[in-house]
Amino acid sequence: MIRHRNHLLIILFVSGLVFFTNLGGPRLWDRDEPRNAGCAAEMLQRADWVTPVFNDELRSHKPVLLYWLMMSAYTVFGVSEFSARFWSACLGTGTVLLTYFIGQRLFHPRVGLWAAVMLATSLMFVVASRAATPDAVLVFCSTAALALYVWGNFQRAGSDSPQAGEDQAARDWNPAGVSTVAGFPEQRLVVMGIYSLMAIGVLAKGPVAVVLPMAVIGMFMLIHRQAVEVAEGAWKEVGQRTLWQRWAGRVGRCLQVFSPRHFLRTLWAMRPLTVLMMVALIALPWYVWVGVRTEGAWLRGFLLEHNLHRAMEPMEGHGGSFLYYPLAACLGFFPWSIFAIPMLLCAARRTGRSQAGHAGYVLVLCWVGVYIGLFSVAQTKLPSYITPCYPGLAILAGAFLFHWTRHRSLAANGWVYLSMACLMMVGITIMVGVPLAAQRYLPGDGWIGLLGVILLVGGIVGWILIAMKRLALAGWAVTFTSVAFTASVFGFVSLVVDSHQQSDRLLKVIDRHHDAPVVGALGALEPSWVYYLGSPIQVLSADAGSESDRLPADGSPRPWAPREAVPVLDFLQQGPDRVVITTEGAFAAVRERLPDDCVVLGEVRYFLKKERLLAIGRKPVREVEIAEQGDALGRKR
Repeated sequence: MIRHRNHLLIILFVSGLVFFTNLGGPRLWDRDEPRNAGCAAEMLQRADWVTPVFNDELRSHKPVLLYWLMMSAYTVFGVSEFSARFWSACLGTGTVLLTYFIGQRLFHPRVGLWAAVMLATSLMFVVASRAATPDAVLVFCSTAALALYVWGNFQRAGSDSPQAGEDQAARDWNPAGVSTVAGFPEQRLVVMGIYSLMAIGVLAKGPVAVVLPMAVIGMFMLIHRQAVEVAEGAWKEVGQRTLWQRWAGRVGRCLQVFSPRHFLRTLWAMRPLTVLMMVALIALPWYVWVGVRTEGAWLRGFLLEHNLHRAMEPMEGHGGSFLYYPLAACLGFFPWSIFAIPMLLCAARRTGRSQAGHAGYVLVLCWVGVYIGLFSVAQTKLPSYITPCYPGLAILAGAFLFHWTRHRSLAANGWVYLSMACLMMVGITIMVGVPLAAQRYLPGDGWIGLLGVILLVGGIVGWILIAMKRLALAGWAVTFTSVAFTASVFGFVSLVVDSHQQSDRLLKVIDRHHDAPVVGALGALEPSWVYYLGSPIQVLSADAGSESDRLPADGSPRPWAPREAVPVLDFLQQGPDRVVITTEGAFAAVRERLPDDCVVLGEVRYFLKKERLLAIGRKPVREVEIAEQGDALGRKR
């Protein structure tokens, strides 16, 4: 009990340090963060808890759970960056704790501790836990469902530990086993709990919250049940056939994993009617309600465009090859991905039936493989899509580190030296590359390349400790390096990078010139402008047409339809309080057609881009009056 308490204190300290340090310091990053935070703010302002709307348009990108969480935080803390990210950090911490539970349940408490710390300091998971996006909500729900599955289906690790007097190493590593041949919990409440958590995830990100965790469990059950049959058949064949015939029989039975009969038996064992019932009770009411409220527009946009269409075709230029997600996992799981090769080698070798922990390894490998495999088939690819499998990666890495620090690794020791070399090389790359990139994108802040020193020193110390055979200390050296690196990047360097966002200065210039400006955007529109302006921004076009040509025949706007772009000339002629935010290139294309009294009210650097942003508007009334008074005085004289 004391050991578990100490483990929990370490996990909570690391999670709090990495997830909550300066959580509300940087402004919301374009483009998803301000869209989500702004949608929740607009819903709260309208007292509408059903229909997601952003910039006065229906937002069908994601379901409503994230907005509900943000609205609750806004109610307590007020509308701010901290409030928008608060629940992501809390749920990220919850996922880390769940990862500890799964690791210690399947393998060993130390495996759970390593896995939890690894997850809390891996780059992509930290991004999800510090961002105002639904990723942290989805990852928590998926991990909680799998944690409950592990609790209901796996015996506690060490429950059948050897009695006193047996080998200490055996007592130290005594993983859990599957409690039923079927590989699925028999308790009805446990099954309902698993599917309830998945159904809550459907309110966060849609059908993937049910389909993918069920695919993980189903794949594990297919492999586990077939492995039992293969093992039983192998014993019957001993001495009856030639070696070639025995191997051919085993391969044939392994291929039966994908047979329709085996698949349907496994699917029925997972109680599909229960999952349909829980989704219908928990998630379906809101989907029906928002569908009725929007006349089906939200359902069409979400299910057809943002689910089916994303799977069939690359959207917004987010495509990639079959290697996209393996490479994304290496980057996103950094710095712990330096152990990727020895980690996978050990996991593959320990999945043999003769190896302790076979079932646990198979489950975690299915967890990682299903997410990477299925999303690799989908045409639209983003690094955040596979974040729900990061707890599985962390458990694999934690199990490897557990064995390695006890001199029981099944991978050659040279791989670990290569891992330390990779850590040092990344550190050197950051020290050299970041100052060069900063000259162009972050002028004056090239010093942040010193972050690479943390990785360089950590790699050197780890190498020396490995050479001294102090493997446990080497593992902790990499741990301290990871904590220091991620806490520095997200807690402090993010503030430095954020200081180069200057769009807020442009918004202040607009407010200074006009008491109640109506703003349009030509050539570019960032969601953060809408969020920080606190009012909708009209999309403009360089066309010379008339706005009246863009309305239906009856003159009324189409309900829930995206707003049409308005010609910039028509927009500016609607009143003296109209202001246009545009880029230098877009402004140059329409400058000759603008009214004579249109001037540049202000300009700033466009964040991480070559162009500058301009605010264009009519001469402010105050300046016109002063100019007219000056002309009158000149005529009198």
